[in-house]
Amino acid sequence: MDLGIRGRRALVTGASSGLGLATAAALAEEGVEVVLASRNAARLAEATAALPGRHHPVVADLADPGAIEPLVDNAEAVLEGHIDILVANAGGPPPGDFASTEVSAYPEALQLNLLSTIALCKRIVPGMRERGWGRVIAITSTAVREPMAQIILSNTARAGVTAFLKTAAREVAADGVTVNTVQPGVHLTDRLRSVYPDLDSLAGTQPSGRIGDPDDFGAVVAFLCSAQANYISGVSLAVDAAATRGLL
Repeated sequence: MDLGIRGRRALVTGASSGLGLATAAALAEEGVEVVLASRNAARLAEATAALPGRHHPVVADLADPGAIEPLVDNAEAVLEGHIDILVANAGGPPPGDFASTEVSAYPEALQLNLLSTIALCKRIVPGMRERGWGRVIAITSTAVREPMAQIILSNTARAGVTAFLKTAAREVAADGVTVNTVQPGVHLTDRLRSVYPDLDSLAGTQPSGRIGDPDDFGAVVAFLCSAQANYISGVSLAVDAAATRGLL
């Protein structure tokens, strides 16, 4: 299927590995010119070397509030134009529960997984509205539906960004801009390998009996960026092979 986005320009953050990289690759396969942003320059260079099409690495740390404006400036410069597609993605903050997590830990987590996305949207979405076309996707977590133990910072921040984007989606819908979140379940990434050494046992806990493929996840995000997905907005889509138990 031709997704109708060839020639569009995208910014994907957290794109040096895992789901961010898979998403950037899926967009590039569709003929989108992609800026991949990450704080790790070496991993970013390695990641972009294998991608098809036109793509550009830009180093930026979303945990730094001062990094957002330069990131967008650099992205627009290398793209030689505006950004049509924003995919906001970032790694999770440190683990911890209610008792062990100090109040002082929350601002950095909120900056990484909430405020950075808000700042990116505030900078990029007005131009999308003026042009009458745009796609905003945030990669969050199924923990927004079912809060997970020992990641209270991530649960809190990602729930916040979900609420922000759902609210924004209603305000920009008439301007041809769609805004959605995609909630990954268990996918085979470097982070997963580091946290769960016994992947076979982990796979056995999933209803599907297997762990998700990041490339499949990237294809889902690419579809939500497509011309055909022009009437899908304000959606929080779980990509988890039925792992979450909630009805909604």
